Amino acid sequence: MSRALILHVGVQKTGTTSLQRFLRRSAPVVADSVTIRTPEEGTPMRPLGRAAIACSLTHDDDHRARLVSAFEAVLDDLPGDDRPVILSHENLAGAMPGNGGETRLFPVLPAILTLLVQVAKARGFAPHVVVYTRRMTAWLPSVWAQAVRTDGYAMTLPEFQAQTAELPGWGDLLRRLNAALSPVSVTRLRLEDEADAGRPGLRLLSLAGVPDARLEALPPLESRAMERLTPGATEFLRRLNGLALNPHARDRVADLVARSQPLFAANVPSEGTL
Repeated sequence: MSRALILHVGVQKTGTTSLQRFLRRSAPVVADSVTIRTPEEGTPMRPLGRAAIACSLTHDDDHRARLVSAFEAVLDDLPGDDRPVILSHENLAGAMPGNGGETRLFPVLPAILTLLVQVAKARGFAPHVVVYTRRMTAWLPSVWAQAVRTDGYAMTLPEFQAQTAELPGWGDLLRRLNAALSPVSVTRLRLEDEADAGRPGLRLLSLAGVPDARLEALPPLESRAMERLTPGATEFLRRLNGLALNPHARDRVADLVARSQPLFAANVPSEGTL
């Protein structure tokens, strides 16, 4: 029988940081039932995420080959047994709107997953794709703030919303995934349906076959991840992104801003007065 492989591909800004914290915390407790991999520093999961983003922005043979190589490295790193596997990485979805000039709804994700599924099947896995979604009215402002913080995006939120005004709903993405991957299962999990905010990975662990009784015994996180910067800090970075700074210097300033957010708590001046 094929070994179960759950590919949690994000998408970004759907609670993935908290979900992965919960999975990492729970991993030793459920290790006899499931193998869990998240994008920790120094693991093959980090290069896999970078390869997926690059492939989504430049979808040519070279980038596809690098993506396949990175995915094979992740599979090579798995223990050689028959336990189900959860691979969780939000960047497998590719570039989100606002990253690298992307304004569409993960247009290359079906092609990325087609490659990964082919490799997984050739290695004896039975892949199952899981996509988290979040209500668009809440998701897009969060995506904009993240693009400002990490991707050097310089446009205002109204400008970003105008850029993405024609973005289709999540149903369009799910239809494209099902068409490309059939008969591989594609499961959509809505962030709004999360029953226990302190244990956001329960549904993934359940899909991997962890018994309900064991899931109920897993302790919740002590706190949720607070990733989004304050409005003042976000606006400071947005205006900084409009300057011709060295990318390394810009990233260092962004780190300083993230650690010093109380400095940006005052009312944000109107456009053009900074």
